[in-house]
Amino acid sequence: MSTRREKNEGLSLRYRIGYRIRYTTLHLFGPAQLGGGTDPHRRLERERAAKVAAARRARLARETSTD
Repeated sequence: MSTRREKNEGLSLRYRIGYRIRYTTLHLFGPAQLGGGTDPHRRLERERAAKVAAARRARLARETSTD
């Protein structure tokens, strides 16, 4: 069973809502699929992955500093 923290991956509600809005807007009104580094959907996914990784690192740092 996954916890609430795992579901939102440490990202704020505001960021998650904004991400969904941006992703959906790009899907409906954005350009067609582009190659590799220029595709806006892939760029958005890379940005989110970086934020998730940073949130996990921060959480681990907090957990280890309190031990």
